[in-house]
Amino acid sequence: MALRKRNKSVGVASKGPSESGQDNNPDLGRFLLKQARDLVSSGDNSNYNPQKALDLALRSVKAFEACTNGKPSLELVMSLHVAAAIYCSTGQYNEAIPLLEQSIDIIPAITKGHQEEHALAKFAGYMQLGDTYAMLGQLENSTKCYSTGLDIQKQVLGKNDPRVGETCRYLAEAHVQALQFDEAQKLCQLALDIHRENGAPASLEEAADRRLMGLICETKGDHESALEHLVLASMAMVANGQEGEVAGVDCSIGDAYLSLTRYDEAIFAYQKALTSLKTKKGENHPAVGSVFVRLADLYNKTGKLKEARSYCENALRIYEKPAPGIPPEEIATGLTDISAIYESMNELEQAIKLLEKALKIYSDAPGQQSTMAGIEAQMGVIYYMMGSYSESYDSFKSAVAKLRTSGERKSAFFGIALNQMGLACVQRFAINEAVELFEEAKDVLEHECGPEHPDTLGVYSNLAGTYDAMGRYDNVFGFHMHTNFISVWSNDLLRFYVNFVTGWKTRSRSWSTLCKCGRISSGQRIRMWLMRRRGWESY
Repeated sequence: MALRKRNKSVGVASKGPSESGQDNNPDLGRFLLKQARDLVSSGDNSNYNPQKALDLALRSVKAFEACTNGKPSLELVMSLHVAAAIYCSTGQYNEAIPLLEQSIDIIPAITKGHQEEHALAKFAGYMQLGDTYAMLGQLENSTKCYSTGLDIQKQVLGKNDPRVGETCRYLAEAHVQALQFDEAQKLCQLALDIHRENGAPASLEEAADRRLMGLICETKGDHESALEHLVLASMAMVANGQEGEVAGVDCSIGDAYLSLTRYDEAIFAYQKALTSLKTKKGENHPAVGSVFVRLADLYNKTGKLKEARSYCENALRIYEKPAPGIPPEEIATGLTDISAIYESMNELEQAIKLLEKALKIYSDAPGQQSTMAGIEAQMGVIYYMMGSYSESYDSFKSAVAKLRTSGERKSAFFGIALNQMGLACVQRFAINEAVELFEEAKDVLEHECGPEHPDTLGVYSNLAGTYDAMGRYDNVFGFHMHTNFISVWSNDLLRFYVNFVTGWKTRSRSWSTLCKCGRISSGQRIRMWLMRRRGWESY
């Protein structure tokens, strides 16, 4: 919501409608709302007092409520939006939610006459509520609000209005953050279709849509399509005089080439971006560090470990002494990326140190619960690889708790984290807790991925092995109906099953064998999840 600039003469002591005995005067509400908005627009001023602005906004709400006598009012809706925005600016997101819900509930009762502006006010309320849920990390609630807002906007403006395309991209970004890539791709394609229907030449808006589509395609493994969209985005940006902003697209193009194992072309794209960023932002900017990280990853994948370490060290020098004004989250992202490279080089202690630094940075940022959970889960994987099973368990426990509260308990990543936590329990001989975690992971992954997905099959294997070690043979026998599950059983477990059903008395697989055979391959999927979680922010 655009806020008007504050007039120098405006202040709490400014003359306005009398407040004594005129609480039902709409002019009082307008006066208070204007003061609140003017204070907010002066937010960069050192004398800005958010509490004073909030008090004015809440008083305007009361004034409008008093004079409307329960009748709907767009001015009341606007005052609720402003008060909610001030709450959010001070980190009081939970206080903002009921105000936004009230503003949405007001709209349906409005009588005929101004349907378009009324509907768009409701649209604005849903979008602001979605943003608020997003800051709380409640991505499911956030995307629901955005979807409802998009439906309202389509009804009012028509499905091919350019503004609808912008909202499609906004909602697609939210789905990417929630790792719902199929939904994100559909919405992004809708935005591109709107550009085509309007017949406009390649615009910056279309370039943004193609960059996002490139990220989605890259994440889904369609690297050729990703490359096509990114090249078209780059061309559109150059055509619109945005040559200086193309470096970010060049990095994404390099990522696509790297995924296609076209290493020389990837290096060329990265070096092109590096030269541009050094010239535009300076040699010590984190954006330069991000290119160093990409080059380190490339050389690590091609077996040139000396070059990989050199680029990691160059990036760390930038991230450890960031320039003033750099968002802390950007530094944390860089540290996490470097950690993944050190982990792949089996330098696990260095990887843990970097993740700890990143986690500390994110702990001070709002709306980062899911990202923090991803980092803690990755720490849990590394601790597991190091044989530090208690530390691994603690990391996974914290990650799972954050995912439960952030609305991601239905995500595939939540199931993967539960499975990994169960394996840590196995190593700590907490077999009953391990069974509970594996069973919950099974339910989540069956719903999200299906029974034939590799992650689901891995949980089946771990769960059957745990039942086996506990002597719960009836439960193992119950998996006979899962044909796909039997196909991934290890040979010794399959032999046990055959002996069991034919009456042979064979000793079940030992506990130590279960500890050795538990699947930890989903550690790579946790790294992928973390990279996907952050990837959309850089597009």
